[in-house]
Amino acid sequence: MLNISGTYKGTWSHRNGNFSSKFPVFQKSSGNIVFELTSSLTDIRGVHYVQGEVVLRDGVYISDGDLQMKMEGVYVWPFRQLRMVLSSAVDSEMNRGEVFIRSSPYHLVAQDTPRNYHRSKRKTSRIMEMGKMCKIQLVTQVSPRVPDYKREFAKGEHERQFCEMRGLVEGPSMHEDQGECFSPLVVNATSVNVELYYNKAVNYTLMVTFISFLQVLFLIRQMEHSNTQSGAAKVSLMMIGQQAIMDAYLCLLHLTAGILVGRGSYTITAWKRREEINQEESLFNTFATAAFFKFVVFSIFEMRYLLAIWKSRRPVSSGEGWETMRRELSVLYSRFYGFLLSGILIIYELHSMLRYILFLFYSFWIPQIVANVVRDSRKPLHPHYIVGITLTRLAIPLYAFACPNNFMRIEPNLGWCLGLTTFLGAQAAILLLQHFCGARCFIPRQLLPEKYSYFRRVIRANEHIERGEECTPIDCVICMAAVDVSQRCNDCMVTPCDHFFHTGCLQRWMDIKMECPTCRRPLPPM
Repeated sequence: MLNISGTYKGTWSHRNGNFSSKFPVFQKSSGNIVFELTSSLTDIRGVHYVQGEVVLRDGVYISDGDLQMKMEGVYVWPFRQLRMVLSSAVDSEMNRGEVFIRSSPYHLVAQDTPRNYHRSKRKTSRIMEMGKMCKIQLVTQVSPRVPDYKREFAKGEHERQFCEMRGLVEGPSMHEDQGECFSPLVVNATSVNVELYYNKAVNYTLMVTFISFLQVLFLIRQMEHSNTQSGAAKVSLMMIGQQAIMDAYLCLLHLTAGILVGRGSYTITAWKRREEINQEESLFNTFATAAFFKFVVFSIFEMRYLLAIWKSRRPVSSGEGWETMRRELSVLYSRFYGFLLSGILIIYELHSMLRYILFLFYSFWIPQIVANVVRDSRKPLHPHYIVGITLTRLAIPLYAFACPNNFMRIEPNLGWCLGLTTFLGAQAAILLLQHFCGARCFIPRQLLPEKYSYFRRVIRANEHIERGEECTPIDCVICMAAVDVSQRCNDCMVTPCDHFFHTGCLQRWMDIKMECPTCRRPLPPM
């Protein structure tokens, strides 16, 4: 006796022949079918009562043309025959309190979200009209199937049987003279290999955890590179804040996915084995681990770096007292979490434009590029940080939108992935160009503002030497050595406040503080 309870996935196609169709259900000639069944014993020997849900996809991937319906019927196990009557799932969608079969995390693929349901009112009204005029039924023959990997690796163990179904979905009209409501569909489905699905999900969470660990290492390298006040002030606050918001969203996303995947443990039916419960719990743990690492990245490292950048740009506020600093800190955190919450609302409202929103999120290098040009910053970011963050940030969207066998069942879009990779790679290339060739190397000189020259007073000082006048010796207050102000010497720089220093001394000083060592006035970029 076969236990046919479980999740099934397969394909449907139009049956050959000329059939009159009142309801053009699908635009494509074939597609995927996903349904969940649960069976229970009856008083009649050899007859099981079966109920569940079915989703007929208009093609291979999720689309607006998919049909979701309830079904119930009987399974006569001596003849291995399943006969089901399909009805509209609108009533069940109206009543969210009714609990259906959630035998595996595959139900996340099989069901529509409430927002998608409200957007398809015309489709549901068509289904209701079809349900009133047609007798939709599913008739299949059930046969056992044992996968090859079970034969090889599970010998000698008690195995759960896998089933294969072949049959028809027909829609004869209530009146015999009106023909078929839609063309009969040939159905071929097999039990879903839940273990393979679990393995894909676990491998994905391991990838996210490893990527988060690498991002922490790159971020620590960047924090060491800009551990001075001058170095931290060169880093764009918006660039770090945008990455922190992205990691916060990924933390919430993985935590929510783990809860949804694991909730089947509380709504399972009696036939479900304890091993599958343990699989769901372990899958929740892996998603929770990935969410925890993302939480560590944005809440500890990125927020700490954000605070260091903010303090480096407000040295005066740091000495005005705790009340002033606390007030400005509250403004900083309120803006960050305000952007975080408003972004969630925008994504929810415009979730159909998710791919365009991702382009906006992945423009996080642009604020740093603009800041480098405006301030003429010298090497604000470490090259390892630029390359490492660029590669690790691309891993998740490329898995979701480029991998054809991803566990999220998202249709691959290689053109979009190529565009995103090119877009983010171009930003990284510009940052590397600014690092090695200068922040304004790609901008024409005609468009550049006038830049202060730290060698402007060297020529004037030499006029005293040419006229034979005595010139008082000038000492560098950094190293306390005399400064050679002769015309042939390039080891002399002067600040806007007319203070002379050695070139190397002042450059090393400006890497720490952007203020004059003598009078503490702010210095322009070199």
